[in-house]
Amino acid sequence: MSRLVDVMRAARSALLAAVVLSAGGGLVHAQEAAVVHITVKNHRFQPSEPHAPANRPITIRVRNLDSAPIEFESVSLRVEKVVAPGSEGVINVRALSPGRYNFFDDFHQETQGTLVVQ
Repeated sequence: MSRLVDVMRAARSALLAAVVLSAGGGLVHAQEAAVVHITVKNHRFQPSEPHAPANRPITIRVRNLDSAPIEFESVSLRVEKVVAPGSEGVINVRALSPGRYNFFDDFHQETQGTLVVQ
């Protein structure tokens, strides 16, 4: 019986060590998101071609300076976000491969831009 208790304690200690190491390892490999700032003014994205690094999560901050709401939308990024006049919307995007990702204001289709990921 004593041998069984010793084996169970050793197994529990090994499991606890594995959990602690894997949790710490996840923190070491977590990447901080790159931040992209976009402003909407006079139904235009500024900049219309923002850049972001590849293979890193991205936070897109869209500031709407117009008097009407916008809907920041992108089929390729799989996002859509309504941003009220005079406010800011925050969109979190997964890490992306290098490429060009189109976006637009769904309320004003002529307002378009491209996120360039390199």
